[in-house]
Amino acid sequence: MAGSAGRTRGKKDTLTAARRPEVRLPPLVPYDGVGLEPDGDYDGVRFEAVDLADEAGPGARFMDCALDGCALDRTELVRARFIDSVLTGVRGVGTDLAGASLRDVEIVDARLGGVQLHGAVLERVVVRGGKIDYLNLRKARLKDVVFEGCVLSEPDFGEAQLVRVEFRDCVLKRADFSSVRMESVDLRTVAELDIARGVERLAGAVISPAQLMELAPAFAAQIGVRVEA
Repeated sequence: MAGSAGRTRGKKDTLTAARRPEVRLPPLVPYDGVGLEPDGDYDGVRFEAVDLADEAGPGARFMDCALDGCALDRTELVRARFIDSVLTGVRGVGTDLAGASLRDVEIVDARLGGVQLHGAVLERVVVRGGKIDYLNLRKARLKDVVFEGCVLSEPDFGEAQLVRVEFRDCVLKRADFSSVRMESVDLRTVAELDIARGVERLAGAVISPAQLMELAPAFAAQIGVRVEA
């Protein structure tokens, strides 16, 4: 029985790598519309340098699409679905993606601020390069998600569920992990790990020895230990 229990614990403690998306876009047709439509269906469309600021497309579905250099200021995409799509160089402030679903999606060199993704579902998503300020992922579900070489300033993961999530060579500034649930979360190669809240919620994550030393005062404060010379 003891050997069986040991094997069970070992399996549970194993860090499982995130599965990355394999997006292969078909030949795309240029977007020639005059604006997004609620519950619109966009299949195999390329949005190139399209100004979508203040557009509203709640519930829209984007499948096999490419968004290149598009403006997304205050764009309303509540409950939108992005499937097998690539977003490159998108920019904007106040993009509303609350309750959206992203599956097999690549987001490359985005410049975004105040993005609302609370309650969203992200599965097999890569966020590579770029900078996102005040990313709201409260109560979101992230599974097989990789943040790579990007800067996340004051991201909010409060009450989110993170399963097989990797932060690679990225910067986390003033991150909020309050009430988060983690499983196989890899923080070891984060270039800058700055946790504002929720350091006590890192169970299920893996950090490096150097990060442990940096976070030691926060861990000590959480359990009421006073450190004095």
